[in-house]
Amino acid sequence: MLQVRNIEKYYGSKNNVTKALDRVSFEVADGEFIAIMGASGSGKTTLLNCISTIDTVSAGDILLDGESIAELPVSELAKFRREKLGFVFQDFNLLDTMTLEENIGLALTLNHTDPKTVQKQVQNVAAQLGIVDILGKFPYQVSGGQKQRAACARAMVAGQSLLLADEPTGALDSSASKNLLEIMTQMNQNMGATILMVTHDAYSASYAKRVLFLKDGRLFNELLRGERNRSVFYHEILDVLALLGGDVSDVI
Repeated sequence: MLQVRNIEKYYGSKNNVTKALDRVSFEVADGEFIAIMGASGSGKTTLLNCISTIDTVSAGDILLDGESIAELPVSELAKFRREKLGFVFQDFNLLDTMTLEENIGLALTLNHTDPKTVQKQVQNVAAQLGIVDILGKFPYQVSGGQKQRAACARAMVAGQSLLLADEPTGALDSSASKNLLEIMTQMNQNMGATILMVTHDAYSASYAKRVLFLKDGRLFNELLRGERNRSVFYHEILDVLALLGGDVSDVI
């Protein structure tokens, strides 16, 4: 589904150049749940920004469903994001003036999708996430967990190819973090969502099936969860973080 091919990203001028990404390559198969980890400044958010078309690569290429992101004209970027990418935010980013149903279907509405089709697709994804009975309510009328489910439904409603999450649990307490991670796992296992999540947190990363570690803009290591339980995988992630150098507590 996603192919990242030898990408490089530079910032700055000729006299002061920073290389944020250094020949990073990897592939993401349909239905994978991947976490990207690394210390601050390792390049993980830059990588996600390049994949999400928020930023552009200096060299190399990124392909999603066989289509080169790097070659997309600016005029098509917004449409590409709505149709191909879903975003999971730590603060939900729901509009309080719209019902949950309207929030979830917003990308489809912006794409001028037939209203009956919008309603059908919203109902379908809401049913899978267990929020059909609250679709008529506004965000301020529902719980934090229900807001999370609505935000995740919005990220998937248009059949987006890839869900991107940048530190989705960063501002959440432990209970809300666990709830969001379980929702994302449900989306991955039961709904076939392909998820790419950037995180500092080893606990969050342990929910993924594969973890990529960045150091100084390059891929440092990779861990596959396989059949191991999440507790064992969590401790293996901590071991790799220790190898990255510095205080593990600073990384997680």
